[in-house]
Amino acid sequence: MTIVFTGGGTGGHFYPIIAIAEAISDLVREEHLVAPALYYFAPNAFDQEALFENGIAYVHIPAGKMRRYASLRNITDAFVTLAGIVSALFTLFRLYPDVVMSKGGYGSVPTVLAARLLRIPVVIHESDAKPGRANLFAAKFAVNIATSFEGAANYFPKDVQHKIARTGIPIRKALMRVETEGARQYLGLEIGIPTVFIIGGSQGATNINEVVLSSLKDLVSFANIIHQTGRAHIKNVQAVAQVVLGNEPRASRYHPIDYLSDVSLQRAAGIADIVVSRAGANAIAEIGVWRKPAILIPIPESVSHDQRTNAYTYARTGAAVVIEDENLAPHLLISEIQRILHDPELSKRMVASSAGFADPDAANILAGEIFAIALSHES
Repeated sequence: MTIVFTGGGTGGHFYPIIAIAEAISDLVREEHLVAPALYYFAPNAFDQEALFENGIAYVHIPAGKMRRYASLRNITDAFVTLAGIVSALFTLFRLYPDVVMSKGGYGSVPTVLAARLLRIPVVIHESDAKPGRANLFAAKFAVNIATSFEGAANYFPKDVQHKIARTGIPIRKALMRVETEGARQYLGLEIGIPTVFIIGGSQGATNINEVVLSSLKDLVSFANIIHQTGRAHIKNVQAVAQVVLGNEPRASRYHPIDYLSDVSLQRAAGIADIVVSRAGANAIAEIGVWRKPAILIPIPESVSHDQRTNAYTYARTGAAVVIEDENLAPHLLISEIQRILHDPELSKRMVASSAGFADPDAANILAGEIFAIALSHES
């Protein structure tokens, strides 16, 4: 049996694939099945270590972006995508997998189209509340469509509604649990004060970083601050923080980190009293699993079509509040953090609401369905 995964070049597309691969390995072990060959077709490997640890072979398939604004690069990237389709056709024909699982994004388009031409079953998973163009296109010929938000099904054509099921977002096993014991010592946090965990995403978030730096003196006056800056921003953030805090006696309460390992993430999430984050679907799912009150700051719609919808869909459950990116300012961020921290009943309600959103079995459900389709195709 052979299974091919494909998706765009972001953590939001990549890490749910890793979660599904983990669930497939568990299924193989529990049911004493023959382990399938797993491949990841995409423009870049994103995380070679995660692929290696899960026995997934990476295959480079070129793909061009289709931007939402006028650009000559849309024309040149169309030829890149065409080259990717040809490459995917030859590789898929050689491997002839039993199923292709797509997470959407521009990086999935060549592989999904090639699978369609070769009549290989395609399963798609949509993480966002508002589906992306790649998945809306693939829905026409996908055998099954999985979604994470209830309302996402409404964006798909009526003639594919019977193929849609809400499964939730697959989350890696390591992030399904949090670590509280020893977390303060591991992260060097001060005892007796709340902890604010600020996540900018794998690439960091420039606007959030700038507002946090402008708010630093006030933030460290009442809380520990764990700030995931993104690898590209860490040096600049550290330099600015040093100037901002100067001789501030509470400067040791600020902890900028470029990128959090799974262990660090487990401990930061475990000890946090509140999480401030962008509104990627994966981030929201993880926050829901962690059972933490959240402040979500979505990327503007002019940059990303999905995060604003994700944020407000989650906020309607009562588990989070939303601050629009253009409204983000030091005084607003500080006041919202303090409002939640200083109202235990509000925090409890937000935690209770988050419990109803998370779907801890999402990866297992998808793994089982992919395996069933693959077995049917194989036979």
